[in-house]
Amino acid sequence: MKKAFTMIELIFVIVILGILAAVAIPKLAATRSDAEVSKIAHNVMVGAAEIASYAVSNAKTEDDLKIMSNGMSSLESSGNAVLSTKKAVISIGSVSDCLTLEIFTSGTDDNLTISLGSAGGDNKCLALQSAVDAAKYPMKLRGQSVTY
Repeated sequence: MKKAFTMIELIFVIVILGILAAVAIPKLAATRSDAEVSKIAHNVMVGAAEIASYAVSNAKTEDDLKIMSNGMSSLESSGNAVLSTKKAVISIGSVSDCLTLEIFTSGTDDNLTISLGSAGGDNKCLALQSAVDAAKYPMKLRGQSVTY
């Protein structure tokens, strides 16, 4: 007598594998999305801290954020930020202005702000906005109102 799998047994195995794949693939995609949001949020917060450290140690700010922050350089090189004079506009998902990090200068005072853009229902942008603690901003970088 030959020993082999029956057609029904093979069909059951294929169906079970299909169900497992249907459950696992969306979880994998969500993990990739979460990692992207986490990376961008980390670079934004590290960039803000680097800019603050630069301003305190040098008693000035620069027009180019890349000079003051490697985090901003990383965001620009990955295509997640557009940098201009003392400003970085962060994009993620389908939203081109999810966050804006900007240094406002008034006389001798410099203030760093992080403002939230319109997420437009984009889940990645909403996740990024909730990951970045914008409540700590504006942050005084230098000037008469800063106490050392």
